Amino acid sequence: MASIDDRRFTTRGGERVRTGYKGDLPWRARWRESPSAPQKTKHFARKIDAKRFLDGVRADLLRGEYVRPEDGRVTFRDYAEQWRGAQVTKASTAKKVEQNLRLHVYPRLGNRPLASVRPSDVQARVRALSEALAPATVENVYTYAVAVFAAAVRDRLITRTPCDRIQLPKEHGREEVVVLTVDQVRSMADAMPERYRAAVWCGVGLGLRVGEVLGLTVDRVDFLRHSVKVDRQAAVDGGRELEPVKTRASNRVVPLPEVVAIALAEHLRKFPAGDDGRIFTTSMGNPMRRTAFGEAWARARKRAGLDGVKFHACRHTYASSLNLAGESVVVVQRRLGHESAALTLNVYGYLFPDADDRTRAAIDAAYSASPKRGKRAAED
Repeated sequence: MASIDDRRFTTRGGERVRTGYKGDLPWRARWRESPSAPQKTKHFARKIDAKRFLDGVRADLLRGEYVRPEDGRVTFRDYAEQWRGAQVTKASTAKKVEQNLRLHVYPRLGNRPLASVRPSDVQARVRALSEALAPATVENVYTYAVAVFAAAVRDRLITRTPCDRIQLPKEHGREEVVVLTVDQVRSMADAMPERYRAAVWCGVGLGLRVGEVLGLTVDRVDFLRHSVKVDRQAAVDGGRELEPVKTRASNRVVPLPEVVAIALAEHLRKFPAGDDGRIFTTSMGNPMRRTAFGEAWARARKRAGLDGVKFHACRHTYASSLNLAGESVVVVQRRLGHESAALTLNVYGYLFPDADDRTRAAIDAAYSASPKRGKRAAED
């Protein structure tokens, strides 16, 4: 089913004669994917290269891993769009994937056949993006490209992914965790429009993300049992529909402190919930969009003298309050809706300033409690 011939010669009447071919790829590899399939050909400059290629074809056919050359000719954009339409994701995630591929991958790789993309092409794209985007954003874009190429390998459109040993940009430093003082929290609350003042207390008193605050509905607040159920958030793209929270761990129930309960009760007395039960709405009763809330926050922080402080600082402040009150890392993790305690420690570990002191005290106590026992241990 496979053979190699030299295009510079042919056989006529039992004799080998020249054909007049003067190209750079004289060696032709011939093979069939099955006995009844049409013959395929590929040309090479050297006979050894043609032989290695056919050896690979034979091995792939035997292992059931053979990839037809024409399948790799589908463009990255066409396959990525097919892949994207088959994914089961939240609407916000789907929108993020579409935007990242359209804005950052398609302009350079979109019209390239899948089989033509090399690791060097991917590395060059990562390098170009690194000059304009933050390292975390570049990593997100790269992750989506990796997923597309991996799916193409599984579908046997290409034999291997070009996303191999790609160097990604590194973060120059972790973003500073800003913790507000009590006076700063009150200043921010006072500086916010009255209609959104209670949102500040939801941030510092419940540890909610901005999307979770804007997606909070009356039926999720249990004033009698002093708890708040967090399982939905405002749409990232500004749509009217509520979306699931960020991760599975983000589904949680958090205690409702009295200071937040009072703020919410006063808010609802002045500004009744919207038709869908949403607590924070516009003056027209429509759901409050993240962008509009962000603009209100930016004006308020300027009035409060806290330029540059993001709403997420309220969540950091909540975590700090729990740490200072002596709550364990696991409790803080669950209240914040983090996937793991390791993530909580990575972000807020420095908020345990007495950890080193407790470690020293524990060891000193163990070895100084009984001098005789310490002496015996030393002799051993």
